[in-house]
Amino acid sequence: MKVLISGASVAGPALAYWLTRHGFTVTVVERAPTLRKTGGHAVDLFRPAMDIVERMGLLEPVLAAKTGVDSLLLRTESGARAELELARIMGAISDRHIEIMRDDLSEIFYDATRHDVEYVFGDSITSIADDGEVTFERGAPARYDLVIGADGLHSNVRRLVFGPESDFTTWIGAYLAVVSVPNHLGLDRRMEVIAGPGRMAGFGAAHLDDARALFMFRTPHQLDYHHRDVARQKELLREHFSDMGWEVPRLLAELEHAPAFYFDSITQLRLDTWSRGRVTLVGDAGYCPGPAVGGSTSLAVVGAYVLAGELAAHDGDHTRAFPAYEAELGEYVRRSRTFAINAAKRLVPAGRFDLWTLTRGIRLINRLPVALTRAAVKLGSKGVRLHDSIALKDYAARRETTSRP
Repeated sequence: MKVLISGASVAGPALAYWLTRHGFTVTVVERAPTLRKTGGHAVDLFRPAMDIVERMGLLEPVLAAKTGVDSLLLRTESGARAELELARIMGAISDRHIEIMRDDLSEIFYDATRHDVEYVFGDSITSIADDGEVTFERGAPARYDLVIGADGLHSNVRRLVFGPESDFTTWIGAYLAVVSVPNHLGLDRRMEVIAGPGRMAGFGAAHLDDARALFMFRTPHQLDYHHRDVARQKELLREHFSDMGWEVPRLLAELEHAPAFYFDSITQLRLDTWSRGRVTLVGDAGYCPGPAVGGSTSLAVVGAYVLAGELAAHDGDHTRAFPAYEAELGEYVRRSRTFAINAAKRLVPAGRFDLWTLTRGIRLINRLPVALTRAAVKLGSKGVRLHDSIALKDYAARRETTSRP
């Protein structure tokens, strides 16, 4: 069977890996002219995604590329300070977790599939017919048995097949920006943050030669901008942080020549179904719980594994495989949404009392033994071990069993 995947970030190459392993012929089309290799922003992989990476035989390169910071210093605009050992928190959330730059993970998945998968860069889908006929901006039309959108929160495939993005998005109150900047503070595996009511800016580095500035802020209503209008996005950051102290003016000055820049609303996707005819969606294109707050990269890796596995288990019959895929992943998606809403509220305190509570909570955690810290986090955060609780099917074993005479 011929399968077309739109998107070559994380979900697309991960899905391509498992589909080719199950015997499908895969083409991946990507709008960008080349694979992005600017580092991007950091993403988390929790236990189920790490288990999948290990099954892919990619554990060694993924571990070699891991980043992460060990400590965080929080200062408030009013002058309060609190420091946190991040290992205490991550140990409560997952017993198998790493942080890795998104583009590094994408490159690892791409390298694992580029000899078995056809990658077409610099092109995009313009139409998808019910019979699988697909047209492109540049390439010749072609017919595919299945078409899968793995093209992110602002999915082109979803727009073409399901309708405008606004029909399915739920904004959960905040915005996020990540900027590559020089490590002028010489931080090493450390992040420093300044926070005020409704906004937070940070500066962190996993090693001495590379750093990221992080901005998160709340607004009473959604902002008016296009997701590809980078100039407007940078203008919005200046509007919301120009009067903030500490290192913020210097970080804002780096916007004009930053090698990597990311800005988006913290928005959830809520579709009644991710499939229509021979088209389905995977990762953020179908069920983004919210960038930076819902574990969307782990969810995308798991979704790719499950989708490929259900297609293999049902011998490529999408009328059975797509409903099975949605049923298998549905509860994980729903719980991720709830987790993301709660996380967004905690990460960007809305008012001074919330900020005071966050600071006091960090100080308390540092005084507790590790075992009590884990217990406190579990009690204080609904669904904190959400990602580790997902059980993965062994589709290879299931495929062998169903194929026996």
